[in-house]
Amino acid sequence: MRHTLSVLVENRFGVLTRVAGMFSGRGFNIDTLNVAPTIDPSMSRMTIVVRGDDKVLEQVTKQTEKLVDVIKVDDFRDDEFVDRELVLMRVNVTAQTRSEVLQICDVFRAKIIDVRLDKLVIEITGNESKVSKFIELMQNYGIADITRTGKVALSRTAEA
Repeated sequence: MRHTLSVLVENRFGVLTRVAGMFSGRGFNIDTLNVAPTIDPSMSRMTIVVRGDDKVLEQVTKQTEKLVDVIKVDDFRDDEFVDRELVLMRVNVTAQTRSEVLQICDVFRAKIIDVRLDKLVIEITGNESKVSKFIELMQNYGIADITRTGKVALSRTAEA
């Protein structure tokens, strides 16, 4: 099962290492990790996506909460949060395939951010499902390069 954790931490040196070490020490591979300052520059929010069953993840969450500089840990579930991911990709195009790629971009509301004779650089944002479907379609044309931010998430409620 995939879990999306939101970890609010003090914005200090070494916090990322301690939190990531907690997961690796418990045998969890982090699928995605995103860290950025919050509206308060003294704090950062880590969005961590991991796989594991509820029981073991509950223990990891409790251990993470005990770490120095960790303020709060939330395990987001179902519709409790909104999430997005940003992807930049370079896709191979020819004179024959360029219009097809542009049409797919239009359907997915992706943006063309750089144009070359034989390649387009595309930006797409959305939830994991939308991004995965877009990548799957672009593979038919040949993805020359790709980079993903990983998931960022925010609780739908004010108290999280």
